Amino acid sequence: MQNFTFHNRTKIIFGRGTEEKTGEEVAKYSDKILMVYGGGSIKEYGIYEKVMSSLEAAGVEAVELGGVKPNPRLKLVHEGVEICREENIDFVLAVGGGSVIDTAKAISIGVPYEGDVWDFYAEDRTIEESLPIGTVLTIPAAGSESSPGSVITKEEGGLKRDAGSNKLRPEFAIMNPEFTYTLPDYQTASGAADIMAHVMERYFTHEPHVDFTDRLCEATLRTVIENTPIALEEPENYGVRAQIMWASTVAHNDLLGTGRVEDWASHPIEHELSGMYDITHGAGLAIIFPAWMEYVHQKNLEKFAQFAARVWNEEVDFASLERTALKGIEDLREFFRRVGLPTRLSDLEVEISEADLEEMADKCTENGPVGNFVELDRDDVLEIYNLAR
Repeated sequence: MQNFTFHNRTKIIFGRGTEEKTGEEVAKYSDKILMVYGGGSIKEYGIYEKVMSSLEAAGVEAVELGGVKPNPRLKLVHEGVEICREENIDFVLAVGGGSVIDTAKAISIGVPYEGDVWDFYAEDRTIEESLPIGTVLTIPAAGSESSPGSVITKEEGGLKRDAGSNKLRPEFAIMNPEFTYTLPDYQTASGAADIMAHVMERYFTHEPHVDFTDRLCEATLRTVIENTPIALEEPENYGVRAQIMWASTVAHNDLLGTGRVEDWASHPIEHELSGMYDITHGAGLAIIFPAWMEYVHQKNLEKFAQFAARVWNEEVDFASLERTALKGIEDLREFFRRVGLPTRLSDLEVEISEADLEEMADKCTENGPVGNFVELDRDDVLEIYNLAR
């Protein structure tokens, strides 16, 4: 096990009716804020009204910025930065899922920065300052409500890049599982794939003596695997929705990565796919992750056999660990199929040419190899795209 420092400052406020605390929490930081959200769903389902009522009761003025899209765009970030500067706003509240929260994070670092906020995404640049942010979570998937990361897409060139710093962890996250009752099935399933990917990026490591966090990872994966099909059948099952929502946060709040060397190859490989074709991130991960597994599993058959046994209840074939490993990979792919996700590039309603795959592989590795479980160069990434076809 490696040395580590774990510090997550985000205050989690979880459960029914917790949105009523929004104003109380925000007022600790500011009386004039930027409220960022997506489309009309928070208004349609009453979330907007509840949050606004809580803010008004606490004497907080909210300047609104709606219109966040999945794979959030840099253009809207620029707009939010200008609003904050013009209105002298010093706090950003995100009401939505990962795309909304990532947009709020980008705005928070863009306001005090003299250059273009994209610098933090395009380059390995240290984030020195940021506005504090808070979140009211409506979609369990990205884990951005307590993570130090943000992912933004630059429309020109279809570049999807990330920035990270502990300064990007929200001050608080209000999480009411009831807000997830109305999610479309595809969004619920895509969220599950995103959660599982965050766990698996940490799970697959060569680091020895990490069985404790292995077990935490396996428990999180099994929770999502067992509860997602129930959520699709019983969308207003509070207990099921609550477990998925909490799993989403734990999957990406850095706890599961303590003492481990994490991988993080599948995410940048997928980012090129969703950046170029604007597909749902979780759906893209359902395609890419099994292909990555097929490509690298022989580098640590024991780990992949453990994954098959502990997560999918496969019996370990000690005469052929590879056979066991491959069963686990196929179990993962079958689970994604079962909940209605694509598992091959050919399942997508887009045409992807060989030239497109080569362009994505080039862009993915333009700053060098990706991944730690196995370092992947441009040709490796291209082969994974081909395995995903």
